[in-house]
Amino acid sequence: MTIDFAAVPLWAAILASAFILLGAGLSLLGAIGLVRLRTFYERLHAPTLATSWGTGGMVMGSMILFTVASGRLVLHEILIGIFVTVTTPVTLMMLGRAALYRDRSEGNIRMPPVHHGSEPPAKSSGEAAGERPGSV
Repeated sequence: MTIDFAAVPLWAAILASAFILLGAGLSLLGAIGLVRLRTFYERLHAPTLATSWGTGGMVMGSMILFTVASGRLVLHEILIGIFVTVTTPVTLMMLGRAALYRDRSEGNIRMPPVHHGSEPPAKSSGEAAGERPGSV
């Protein structure tokens, strides 16, 4: 079965193109975030959001284009969107937990002290005098 893309109406081509450009732009934004952000923990968030939303835009554009071009409802692209949407957050959590475990076991991360009870932690003498913490 051949699909004649030249017979696709202008409205469908514009709508599909808009979704594909939106998805590609979000994926590009995630790639830029991956390059620009400094730490591993900062780098986790941008690509995963871009992957989910970027894939969603491209899947919608593909569904519109192939539904109009073939003359029948095309829904199998939804499976791609579901698999990406389900696996991306799981991968994010697994990578984050593995990195946190590694950093804690090697002593590379400084955790704030945990305070139990109802009273707040005591302020240092600089904070009591109205100075910001870490100021000289």
